[in-house]
Amino acid sequence: MNTGTWLVYFLATIGLSLSPGPNGLLALTHGAMHGRRKAMFTIFGGAAGFVVVIALSMFGIGALLKTSLVWLTVLKVLGGAYLVWLGIQVWRAPPLGVDPQVQAPARSGASMAGQGALSALTNPKAVLFFAAFLPQFIDPARSLLLQFAIMAGTFAFIEIATEFLIASMAHRISPWLRRVGRRFNQVCGGIFIGIGVVLPLRN
Repeated sequence: MNTGTWLVYFLATIGLSLSPGPNGLLALTHGAMHGRRKAMFTIFGGAAGFVVVIALSMFGIGALLKTSLVWLTVLKVLGGAYLVWLGIQVWRAPPLGVDPQVQAPARSGASMAGQGALSALTNPKAVLFFAAFLPQFIDPARSLLLQFAIMAGTFAFIEIATEFLIASMAHRISPWLRRVGRRFNQVCGGIFIGIGVVLPLRN
């Protein structure tokens, strides 16, 4: 993966991590209810789950590419269309937020990590998203394993950093999200739509 492609992937991944989703909401909720330290279990569990999903998506795509490079073009076009559709759904999504009055029962770190991982692994939209998102950046002429390490490592780092920030500021940003969350969702949705339109056109 060259530097230019990685920078585009890096920026697109930031947009993905900031967009509304089950793991972001879970980090927000656990940060508000259990504090940012305990929420780290949830965050690391979710990141591990996403790495597994990325591996399944990338090596499944790699198997198709061994059959025919035409599949890469097909995947890019279909993936772009899916990202545009996902962007529209995010645009229309209701604002995120948690009720600060809700009191949560005590939770073990292992339980929270498991919940974070399951939230990523059992989300069918995550599998579909990565199957649509990753082909835009895969170079069939380069090592798939190395590209997986770079993409998964980059995504895990950004996801952990973003969700830690969300969990740390949960009490402050939850009222803000309820107030301006719809506009925030529209910005994130617009990013997805832009990715879906532009990236399939790149060589």
